[in-house]
Parts: sequence; C-alpha cells; structure tokens
Amino acid sequence: MNYDTAIDAALSRLHEEGRYRTFIDIERRRGGFPRALWRRDDGTEQEITVWCGNDYLGMGEHPAVLSAMHEALEATGAGSGGTRNISGTTVYHNRLERELADLHRKEAALLFTSAYNANDATLSTLPRLFPGLIIYSDALNHASMIEGIRRNGGAKRIFRHNDVAHLRELLAADDPDAPKLIAFESIYSMDGDFAPLAEICEVAAEFGALTYLDEVHAVGMYGPRGAGVAERDRLMHRIDIVNGTLAKAFGVQGGYIAANARMCDAIRSYAPGFIFTTSLPPAVAAGAAASVAHLKTDQALRDKQQENARVLKTRLKGLGLPIIDHGSHIVPVHVGDPVHCKQISDMLLADHGIYAQPINFPTVPRGTERLRFTPSPVHDGPMIDRLVRAMDALWSHCALNRAELSA
Repeated sequence: MNYDTAIDAALSRLHEEGRYRTFIDIERRRGGFPRALWRRDDGTEQEITVWCGNDYLGMGEHPAVLSAMHEALEATGAGSGGTRNISGTTVYHNRLERELADLHRKEAALLFTSAYNANDATLSTLPRLFPGLIIYSDALNHASMIEGIRRNGGAKRIFRHNDVAHLRELLAADDPDAPKLIAFESIYSMDGDFAPLAEICEVAAEFGALTYLDEVHAVGMYGPRGAGVAERDRLMHRIDIVNGTLAKAFGVQGGYIAANARMCDAIRSYAPGFIFTTSLPPAVAAGAAASVAHLKTDQALRDKQQENARVLKTRLKGLGLPIIDHGSHIVPVHVGDPVHCKQISDMLLADHGIYAQPINFPTVPRGTERLRFTPSPVHDGPMIDRLVRAMDALWSHCALNRAELSA
C-alpha cells in the first residue's frame, strides 16, 4: 500500500467538501482579551477580536487566577512529576477537588486532565462497577461521552435528543432489575439548547436509574454560585454524577467529576484513564481552584455575559439572520453549507479582524454548518457593533454569491 497516497486522498476529501480545518495562529495579550494578535502565514500581524473562544467569562486573565498560578509556580515548579498515585498529588490538587465538591454540594470530586478524559474514563469504567449496566445516552451527547460509552463494552440505548417520552419507552422495554444510567448534557453547545433536567430526573427515579450530567458549558455560568443548570433549577441533589470542565468559564485547564465519596473512590481506583495519566501541573490546579472560588460569589460577571448574549442575539435577529436561540449564552448563526461557512469566517477575519471559526461536520450534522459566537463580559459595545455590521455586509455578499452559483 502507498501510505502517502492514502493520506493525500483523505486530506483531499476534506478540502473538496469544504471542511478542511486550519489553525489560526493567535496570541492572547494579558489584559487585552478578547483582543488578540493574529500572525498570518506571510509573517505579518493584525489585531483581532476573538468571538469564538470558550473562556466565557474572561477568567483566563483574572488577577485572582494569575496570582494563584504565579504563587504555585514559584513554590513548586512547572510539572506535577507523576500520576496522582505516584507523586502527582499536591496540596493544590486536593484544594481544587474540595472546591469542586463544595461547588456541586457533593461529598467528593475527582480531577482529570480534561473534561473529555473525565467523561471517557468514567463512562468506560462504570460497567466494571455495575455488571450488566445499561447506559441511555442522548443522541446529541458530546464525542467524549459517546466514546466512553462505546468503549465500555456494555449495553447502550440512544434516545432522541431531549425526548423524554422516547427515553421512557427505552427504559420500560429493558429488564427492570438491570442497573441503568442516563447520560445527558445540561447545555448542548452547538445549538445552545437546555436539557429537560427535571423531567429526566423524574424518569430516572421512576426506573431506578443513575443520572450522569455533563455541565461542561454551564459550570461557572448558571446558578447562584456557578454550579450549572442543575443548581439553577434546584436539582443538584437528583444528579448522581456531574462532569465539568475547568477550561471554559473557569478559564484554565482540566476536567472533573463530582459525586458521592464511594463513587469517586471507585472511579479513582478502577479507571485507566485516571490511573495512568500524569496529573495537572500544580500551578494549573491552583489557578483553577482560585477561579472556582471566585465565581461562587461573582454574579455580576454572569449577568454581564448574559446581557451581552441577549444584545447580540437581538441585533443579529434584527438583520434577519437565522439565529438559533434557546435562551443560553451561546449564539449560533446557521449557514447550512461548509464552503460558505468557511468563506464568511475567512472574510470576517481578513477584512474585519473578527475571529469566528466555522463549525462543520463532524462537529455538527451535514447541512447544519454554522458560525458560533460566544460573547463574554469583556466584549464591549463597539465590538458588538463591528460584529453586527460585518455580519450584515458579509451575509448579503454570500447570499448574492449563492444565488449566482445556483442560477
């Protein structure tokens, strides 16, 4: 086999379909986010505004976070030096797990290197703890959840997205004595829609199923202390396992689960994805702990972010753009074609200094390609004005191009 030819063919397919992904070389400047510096391939530079980042609240440059990281770096050095079992557990890791357990009102929390790793490792390990476990998974769950469920080798059922009636049908069709777990997200990041948490919890109680809730796009953002949608809806006590990230609203890096102490101890003891992974650097754990602690009391940041999201949605809707609005902080604009989605993204960057990465298959289904804007508290009025004006001009331009191509 000619391996180079096979690789070239695979990459060519992506180019032909208009969904080849490129990295944009940007440098965030402390104190300047969401402004950043874009380095073009020709070596020239341009200041841009980042509109697609996951640092939802700007905590990646918050003084409390940076101070904690500097202190830990000076105290301990760069890396952790090992896995959690072998020299990689420090006072900073333990402090962060206590902050996370307190955030979600759980007995314990378990820290991972990413939320992807936390989902994959936990969901792939649970059947070892509960032989015969059946996992009921929402059809639009994140790839990390899908992968963990696929790898565990146990039974799985896929219920239609947010369709509680379908979930109930699947549960009713299975052995009532079999262990069961319902895996779902609180906010689905591509459309920004919410799960019907209360209804799912009712069904779980009816059939004796555990609940596994991914709050990745909600932690820090919702609830009086930023614990997520389950806290906002006063349902934390009905969630058995929470998955969250430290890399979005908390602005740092890492992921975790929070649950009762026995559950966390069992995952810690059985999950290869935890056991054999070097732990986060102490400075990262220190910064994350400071961010979690700060956001337990800073409702003003959450309020400002929600206000900016509402303003942006209202103004884009006023232009007649196809906004997907489910009331969350995420602002998706449906384009429906990978080539045009990439074209608008490229023109926003090159002509207007606005960075919004196109979202194409396999992240979203074919035909639902979109731009996904994530306003933060530090996006100001003039930035919103520039984005709205740019989208107005480019949407009309691309609409004319589409009409010419189809004529």
